[in-house]
This record gives sequence, C-alpha cells and structure tokens, in this order.
Amino acid sequence: MTVHGNLLGPEPTRLPVDPAAAELAGGADATAVAAAHPASMIAWATLAESALADGEVVTAYAYARTGYHRGLDQLRRNGWKGFGPIPWAHEPNQGVLRALAALLRASEALGETDEVERLRTFIAESDPAAPAELGIA
Repeated sequence: MTVHGNLLGPEPTRLPVDPAAAELAGGADATAVAAAHPASMIAWATLAESALADGEVVTAYAYARTGYHRGLDQLRRNGWKGFGPIPWAHEPNQGVLRALAALLRASEALGETDEVERLRTFIAESDPAAPAELGIA
C-alpha cells in the first residue's frame, strides 16, 4: 500500500490575492469596495471592524458573518477540507481570519459564549500565531 500526501496533516491553505485589498489599502470606502467585490473577505472584515469601533455590534456581527461565510467558500474552493492550517503570514488569508476575529468580538458583545469559544478554537487551530496577531490572545 502506498501512502500519498503529508502524513502530519493537510497542506496549509493559501488563498489567492483579493483584488479588493489593494483598493482598501489605497483608501477606498469599504462599503463601496464590498459592493463592488461581494466575495471579498477583507472588505467584510473591514466593515465589521469599523462597526465594532463605532459600537454597532449587531451590524458588525452581520458584516463579520458575511465575511466568515465568504471565507469558508473561498477556503473550500482552494482545497481546504474543513480543517488544517490557514497561515496568517500569507496575506490573502488575513481577510478570513480578520472576519473570524470580528465575529468573535461581536459574538462576545452579544453574549454568545459557545460561538466565542468555537471561533477562538477555529482561529487558533488555523494558525497558532493568529490570535496574537488579531489581538484575541
């Protein structure tokens, strides 16, 4: 019998470059960027983070949940099987990880303890460095 692949686990998932990231970095309005690129996780994460900063927890939750689901779609399209590394250091992965962190923060503010723990585990298992990078360690 021949064994193929990495015996230690799945290969890290590295998402392709999100064209919306350059627009956001150039100062474009996040709402306009999300409207032009609805599959962009970084756009939804940016909107969620902004809503959290403004104290708009329910709005932040909705934006972050959208980024989370868009992220899951893109991860799966790029070979992720529901588990395995999603490295923070690979910049295109940061959109989904930021959306997860924003969803964690919004869930925490809404008192969703089970969701907070599930997200905390998901992020830490994706990349042990991610919680510190996201300020949720």
